[in-house]
Amino acid sequence: MRIERLSQDKIRIFLTFDDLSERGIQKEDMWQEVPKVHDLFTEMMDQAYTELGFDATGPLAVEVFALPAQGMVVIVTRGKYDHHYGASGEEELPDEIYEMEVTLEQADSIVYAFRDFEVVIEAAHVLVNSITSAGKLYSYNDKYYLYFDPKEFEEQPLASLVAVLAEFGDSSPVTEAVLDEYGKTVMAENAVQQICTFFKRQE
Repeated sequence: MRIERLSQDKIRIFLTFDDLSERGIQKEDMWQEVPKVHDLFTEMMDQAYTELGFDATGPLAVEVFALPAQGMVVIVTRGKYDHHYGASGEEELPDEIYEMEVTLEQADSIVYAFRDFEVVIEAAHVLVNSITSAGKLYSYNDKYYLYFDPKEFEEQPLASLVAVLAEFGDSSPVTEAVLDEYGKTVMAENAVQQICTFFKRQE
């Protein structure tokens, strides 16, 4: 489980399928109100408070994105207005302190964000040995995004692809449609091969 702060009132949690299976949760369970999922959410909020000081009291908007072959991305946004629950001195907050509005989406693409183009070059040079004709490269919100359609891969190469991307970049719930409409298309096809052709990795 990896947690990062996106803003003062928003965090992103990345759950692998191993994280889910260790807790006896199937991917399909995330679409249901089951005690194990509630326990998982409580654990996530406890970890967010411990690591980031993110206080999850009051109303929360929770977006869950299921990513193929990767796991889940959970975006938690805290309500920006004062709530009638006051600050509690107790170490453990009651379960009902979480007022969640949950949105669930099934992502049908693999998108990873990179803060620096040099990192994209590094990732491409690792990928090019196994991927020669796939990928789109976008620029959006001061980041670079590599997009892949999982239908173009067999299961094992797909897992290897995700492993490399996760090492260099951050899994992103941004869709291809958003990137097409609001981002800039840098390379419309065969991005991995093109990057390696035109850019050498740093020594």
